[in-house]
Amino acid sequence: MATETSSTGSWLVMGLGNPGSKYEGTRHNIGHMVLDELLGRMNAKYTRTKIGAQAVAARLGPGGPKAVFAVSEGYMNVSGKPTRGLMDYFGVPAENLIVVHDELDLDFGRIKIKRGGSEGGHNGLKSITQHLKGDKDYIRVRAGISRPAGRMDTADYVLQRFSSTEREELPGFVAQAADAVELTIFEGLTAAQNTIHAV
Repeated sequence: MATETSSTGSWLVMGLGNPGSKYEGTRHNIGHMVLDELLGRMNAKYTRTKIGAQAVAARLGPGGPKAVFAVSEGYMNVSGKPTRGLMDYFGVPAENLIVVHDELDLDFGRIKIKRGGSEGGHNGLKSITQHLKGDKDYIRVRAGISRPAGRMDTADYVLQRFSSTEREELPGFVAQAADAVELTIFEGLTAAQNTIHAV
């Protein structure tokens, strides 16, 4: 791995999604969008790793805490292997892993932060839990995308791009999810929940 990603604190932020232009802007890739927002705030860029992820170690603001920010180079359902690889490389414990992902069970634009719990059928979370040998004690920033209307297949729905109406609200939604990550690292989980869940 590059030297700029070889020294960090004990946080890892993973944004879930699928690789390639085919999936850019889809509901399932909200995690990638949030990581792009965070990197933009820090003026940071990813470096390719040998672990199957793009990652960068950067500070949250001048003199702020340092963490690794990453996205997998593989598909959603194999997110666990690169996540575990980065955790092992940087010495990040499960309790300091933050996973940003799309959430069908929240209305579009709603954000919830939680530690542990079930994966709710989310294949990315299932893969991570599997590679953590069943340890679910990591933090999830759940970005609501709503459930599909009618009888649309969920798998098809999450791979669609956001509607024109949703795209108007998307920048603010992504920014708020990025805020949730920063608050969790800066102020702790409970304080972040109190702020974000009140919105």
